Amino acid sequence: MSEAHTSPYATLAAELEQLWAGERDFFSCAANMAALLFWRLPEINWVGFYLRDGDELLLGPFQGQPACQRIRLGQGVCGRAAQEQRTIVVPDVRNFPGYIACTPETLSELVVPLSWDGCLYGVLDLDSPRLGRFTSEDASGLEDLALRLLSATDRERLHRYYRL
Repeated sequence: MSEAHTSPYATLAAELEQLWAGERDFFSCAANMAALLFWRLPEINWVGFYLRDGDELLLGPFQGQPACQRIRLGQGVCGRAAQEQRTIVVPDVRNFPGYIACTPETLSELVVPLSWDGCLYGVLDLDSPRLGRFTSEDASGLEDLALRLLSATDRERLHRYYRL
């Protein structure tokens, strides 16, 4: 496959594998993943992780402006994606019932749950200042990267740290 036809997510996956280089700590790997996505994906104004802490999501590694620190499961896009354990793409956040506005510039959002063997660890959240920024290709690519992150890191350590 030529470089022109390579998915941007295949390229990102290869870059992440190099960045992680055998590192098993979730926080270190997630921090590099957030930075890479923030700097490589166009028209993104926030990328980060919210990690499950009981019946809430707690802000984890991120890139962008300061954000909401805790979100209850079921609330906002992140809380709903976590509760339903499904990826949610929101073309226009102004039309999402119960949307939690952390930054006023955000107009669209994509949230991928971080789950493995039925255990919810948190979510990967991406925001954009452009309406309709996220596609099904973005959703699939980011789901793959989220699974790669969980596969590459020490999930047992996350179990001990958080009340999962």
